[in-house]
Amino acid sequence: MKRKKKKKLALALAIAGCLFLIYICTVMGAASVSLGDINRILLHEVFHIPVSLEGISEGSITIIRDVRLPRVLLGFLTGASLSVCGAGYQGIFKNPMADPFILGISSGAALGAAIGIVLHFSGSIAGLSGTTFLAFAGALLTVLLVYTISRRGKKVPVASLLLSGIAVNQSLSAFMSLIMLFNQQSMDQIMFWTMGSLNGKGWNQVVTILPYVVVGIILLLTSARELDIMLMGEETAIQLGVNVEFVKKKVLVVTSIVTAAVVSATGIIGFVGLLIPHVVRLFTGPGHRVLMPVSLVFGGTFLILCDTVARSAITQEIPVGIITAACGGPFFLYLLRKSRKGGAVQ
Repeated sequence: MKRKKKKKLALALAIAGCLFLIYICTVMGAASVSLGDINRILLHEVFHIPVSLEGISEGSITIIRDVRLPRVLLGFLTGASLSVCGAGYQGIFKNPMADPFILGISSGAALGAAIGIVLHFSGSIAGLSGTTFLAFAGALLTVLLVYTISRRGKKVPVASLLLSGIAVNQSLSAFMSLIMLFNQQSMDQIMFWTMGSLNGKGWNQVVTILPYVVVGIILLLTSARELDIMLMGEETAIQLGVNVEFVKKKVLVVTSIVTAAVVSATGIIGFVGLLIPHVVRLFTGPGHRVLMPVSLVFGGTFLILCDTVARSAITQEIPVGIITAACGGPFFLYLLRKSRKGGAVQ
């Protein structure tokens, strides 16, 4: 009982700390807006408390309400969803190096976005901009292709999924390179998209991905118990009444849809879904019932911190994907060194 209370207290403190960090990151920015003005804007615009905005310029209100706040919220949703999806992938693949992009989602989304950019597809489909829709469709079609190639009757072998994902990923990357080679005038725009960025994103992107993220995370959290049992081996899980193939398909479909939605809105932000579950697992252990919710909080927090650095470190904004890669690369070199010394990479 005491252990459960400690875990609940730790999670509550983490959530409180995350909310405070969201506030701090909303306060920080290149434009100078006083702390008192920011507090009044947040109380009036977010909590609908009738506080006077007299003396605050319309520009300051717009910066806080329509630029910083949606950007911070989008960063949290993106980091949280990629982290939970990463934990889910690592659970079904039983591979600590698995991440949300392992089945080629990133390459499929990038190819779709590249086609949209080259064709100047500026229309709107299902409430999404042309490029965003093509990125979303490209990601989902890629997962469907990988799943179809890997399927063996009613079963989907994990090893086959991984190998098919790698093969399709490389093939789509080659196609995207060809598109950039023959459309060099669009190369900079395509490259910037693939780096992943929250720059220029607003409430439209938040509202677009919110249903996918909320429903997807709830479905993944409800699979945590089965994933914990599957850690003992698929045969043992079957004997204990777990429908292993159904759980694998459920996690695969949900994580793929959530990741596709997030990537189509923000571009490719790497290492979050790989790094955060690793770090959290060092403290919580492998159990998904704790791992997933804690990864959610820490993943969202990590990404909004990285984005704050990306927009504040130097005059020119850095794509947040570069910051996450800069953090993730050294960490995995550390893990590799640790494993060579005899420690297991969890």
